[in-house]
Amino acid sequence: MQMHSFSFDVSHTLAGGLVLISFMMLYQDRLYSLLNVFALHALVLALSVAWQAFVQDAPHLYITAAIALVFKAIVIPVALHRIVKQLGIHRDIESAVGIGPTMLAGMALVALSMVLMLRVTAEADPLAREDLAFALSVVLLGLLVMVTRRNAVSQVVGFMSLENGLVLAATGAKGMPLVVEISVAFSILIAFIVIGIFLFRIRERFDSVDVSALDDYRGERR
Repeated sequence: MQMHSFSFDVSHTLAGGLVLISFMMLYQDRLYSLLNVFALHALVLALSVAWQAFVQDAPHLYITAAIALVFKAIVIPVALHRIVKQLGIHRDIESAVGIGPTMLAGMALVALSMVLMLRVTAEADPLAREDLAFALSVVLLGLLVMVTRRNAVSQVVGFMSLENGLVLAATGAKGMPLVVEISVAFSILIAFIVIGIFLFRIRERFDSVDVSALDDYRGERR
């Protein structure tokens, strides 16, 4: 009983940590700081998945944790750092909405996630249902990062953090088949390569990675 309570507490601490770090990403106004926080986000995800592998006695989840650690916590942040440096991207992040309203919107989304998931999954295992609530919070906060940031690199980070929430949900709900995990990992890697090319093309064409330049190019000036 004590072991079950300990497992419950550790799982929720790690999942709650992901939500907290998502708020840290919303707060950042410097690009390098945002990339560093995303690396921390991926590291906590890897720890959470590894813990779920131990609790569920599901060795294949250790592969998912390793993928999150290597690709998301190391490879992708380092690659984005190099892209920012190589393209000479402006290091300050321009927001479509102020930090205060953004944080308030984030808290509202977390509250919505908790109310929605705890009601919908009332009959599910307590550990799984609360992890799903945290996972939905991470997904919605990732979407909020994408919506409120004008810089294309920060939107990439929002997309990746959103996907972290999906992985957390899948592992909390008794994991995914190994083939699905590998497919997701390669899909994310391919998406990252495409996004990298996309960033280079935007920088080459518009001399900026601010997505508002695309609106100006289409004649949608505010």
